[in-house]
Amino acid sequence: MLTVKSLPQPPERLRAALGLAPPGPHYTFRRHSLWVRVCHWINAVCLAILLMSGLNIFNAHPALYWGSNSNFERPSLMLGAMENGAGEITTGVTSIGTHQFDTTGVLGASKVDGQLSSRGFPSWATLPGPNWLAMARQWHFAFAWLLVFNAVVFFAYGVWSRHFARDLAPTKSDVAHLPREIAEHARLKFPHGETARHYNALQKLAYCLVIFVLGPLIVLTGLAMSPTMDAAFPILPWIFGGRQSARTIHFICAFSFFGFFLVHIAMVILSGTWNNLRSMITGKYVIHGKEGGHD
Repeated sequence: MLTVKSLPQPPERLRAALGLAPPGPHYTFRRHSLWVRVCHWINAVCLAILLMSGLNIFNAHPALYWGSNSNFERPSLMLGAMENGAGEITTGVTSIGTHQFDTTGVLGASKVDGQLSSRGFPSWATLPGPNWLAMARQWHFAFAWLLVFNAVVFFAYGVWSRHFARDLAPTKSDVAHLPREIAEHARLKFPHGETARHYNALQKLAYCLVIFVLGPLIVLTGLAMSPTMDAAFPILPWIFGGRQSARTIHFICAFSFFGFFLVHIAMVILSGTWNNLRSMITGKYVIHGKEGGHD
């Protein structure tokens, strides 16, 4: 007579990453509403296109300055290239203040059709790939207004549904437990069970920073660089200390968004890839343990 032995179960973290139901009691609840999910994915597409088209625009003049005018002799940051005696590009150089770094192949000079060429950012990081300022500006402006419209809808929904006040506003308890949250995340220990139903202190602070600081700042600095908007609202460049300062802040905000994206993706993967992804697609999130209430 044959006996069938149960196969060993994969570790809990692996089961979460594969999207398998956790062993033992578990239940699902709606973590994200339809409005939040739709706005999230529109934001993701817009920010990706804005970053890549923005890098192409930056390539037209790959330098940053502070103030109202461009001080070509002392840029705050410059992505340049060096030539040999025959006029051939040999080295890509990134200058930050008075410091210079060899960044050949990535920044300042990278290969185009197998030939090393002067480019602030390489073609694989820009949209479109070639240095095409007019088309990059069209992509950038179109998706910038789509991002603004989507942000207005999301903000109105967040206030109306109390999503901001209920889910994102940090509490005194969150602030008090922030050092512990940082230590646990550093050890890759993430909330589970009932505590996973709510955003933790780090998540709340990160989302508030992106929604209420970086988002408005990148829009306002973008408007401050527009000659048309400057003529209608002269206060815009004045707020940021000049158009070149606004351009520099805009650049810093763009890469802050990119840094947030990298950390966000890492946390999604490490804390349960499919569970997190499913919650942002279908709204359903799996919680270990017995159901303790209703959403």
